[in-house]
Amino acid sequence: MSNYFILMLVLVVYMLCWYGASIILKRNDVADIAWGLGFVLMAWLSFFTSDFSLKALVVNILVTVWGLRLSWHIFNRNRNKPEDFRYLQWRKEWKYFYLRSFFQVFMLQGLFLFIIALPVVYINTQAVVFHWVDTVGILVWLAGFYFEAIGDYQLKQFRLNLDNRGKIITTGLWRYSRHPNYFGEALQWWGIFLMALMMPLGWLMIVSPLTITYLLRYVSGVPTLERKYAGHKAFEDYKSKTSAFIPMKPKR
Repeated sequence: MSNYFILMLVLVVYMLCWYGASIILKRNDVADIAWGLGFVLMAWLSFFTSDFSLKALVVNILVTVWGLRLSWHIFNRNRNKPEDFRYLQWRKEWKYFYLRSFFQVFMLQGLFLFIIALPVVYINTQAVVFHWVDTVGILVWLAGFYFEAIGDYQLKQFRLNLDNRGKIITTGLWRYSRHPNYFGEALQWWGIFLMALMMPLGWLMIVSPLTITYLLRYVSGVPTLERKYAGHKAFEDYKSKTSAFIPMKPKR
């Protein structure tokens, strides 16, 4: 339990640093960059303060690949652009903006980060060996990484084409899901959960994928973005034919 307490303290300091950066830079969307990097920090800190296991090393590599790619992608997406519309709207609407930002953006995100990272920390702090279910978990993770990384890439290329201004992407993975990148992120954590499942009390780690799936599907992911496009004729047509989250064959 002392390891978990230390990790929580480190995470609080980590989020405090990003909160300070948000004040200096005057943009709260740095919290999105902090998201992926925070998991990398939690993974390796718990790894180096525990006994070595090959399974833990594999899990940490997976989390590092995901976290670094996501943070780099968001950094490049936001560079030389105004603050993300979600945070910009809060900046305009919130009374006591900096106080609410501290608790509602950075500390709350730190709490969710800790909960979602639990299976990684649990695997790192246990002397574990590979199980056949772990292979399934790795395959699920790879499928999720494909959906998130390729989905992000396809959206980036779509937006770089000036002819697509004002249009909605409906090709590639986006033909089967309105948010394939969010689906991919959630799926990766289901894969990590499977790698913890066969450990003693490993089933409790289901709190991680349930939390990230719920947040992306019903709180900060899908609903937030779709409110931005509500009423857009092309989007409403796309919405009527395409699954919101889990990739499915489009309706006719």
